[in-house]
Amino acid sequence: MPLHGDASLPGDLLVSHGGARILLVEDEEGMVLALEDCLRSEGYLVHAERDGVSGQREALSGTYGLIVLDVMLPGRDGFQVCQNIRGKGVKTPILMLTARSTSIDTVMGLRLGADDYLTKPFDTQVLLARVLALLRRSSRETAACDDAEVLCFGEFTLDTARKMLFRKQASVALNVQEYRLLEVLIRNPDRLLSRDFLLNEAWGYDTETTTRTVDVHVARLRRKLGESSTPRHILTLRGEGYRFVK
Repeated sequence: MPLHGDASLPGDLLVSHGGARILLVEDEEGMVLALEDCLRSEGYLVHAERDGVSGQREALSGTYGLIVLDVMLPGRDGFQVCQNIRGKGVKTPILMLTARSTSIDTVMGLRLGADDYLTKPFDTQVLLARVLALLRRSSRETAACDDAEVLCFGEFTLDTARKMLFRKQASVALNVQEYRLLEVLIRNPDRLLSRDFLLNEAWGYDTETTTRTVDVHVARLRRKLGESSTPRHILTLRGEGYRFVK
C-alpha cells in the first residue's frame, strides 16, 4: 500500500469534520482503496472517480466539500481538471496528489488553483490533517460572509463579501488561494510575516512543506497588483518573510 504509517499529531487535528463529502479522483486501484478506507474511518463520505473526464464532471456538480485530485490520470490529467473547474467558477478546495516531487509540478498545480498538494508516498495522518485544515478553513470562510467588510489599500479595494479585488472600478481576477493570502496580508499591515505564519493563516495549518508555496502565490499577487519588478505593497524581508504596506 503506497501510504506511510501513522504519525503522532495533536489530537484536535484528528477530529473529523463530520460527514463532509469528499470527491476522490485517482486511477490507481490500491491507492483508491487505501484512501477510501482512511477517509471513511474519520467519518467522511467519499465518492471516487478513476479518470479525469468523469472526475471533472463530478467536480462541477458543486456538491462536495473537498476534492482530492491526482495529477496522473487517464483521459484528462489533474492539471487540466483543476484548471477547467476553476475556470467554471467552482471554489471547492482542491488537494492535489503527485507521484513526482519536482517543484515544477508543485508550482503548476498551485498556479492553476489547487489549494494544497501532497507528494506520494505520504503519511495517512498528514493527509487527514491537510483534509481537515482545508475543510475547516472553507467552513470559516462561509460563516464569515455575514461579517464581511471592505478593505482598502492604494488604488485597490478588497470586497470580503464577494471575495473580489478591485482596482478603481475594474475587477482583478484572483483564484481562491490568492484571495486568502492577500486578505491575511492586508489584515496584518507593517508587520514582519514569516512564511510559516502565512502558511498557517492562509492555508490553515503549520507544515514542513516547502515555503515555495508562499513564494509562488506572492509572485502571482505581485503580478496582478502590477508590481512584479518594483514591489510597492508586498515587500520581501530577505531570509525572514514579507511585510505588507498599504
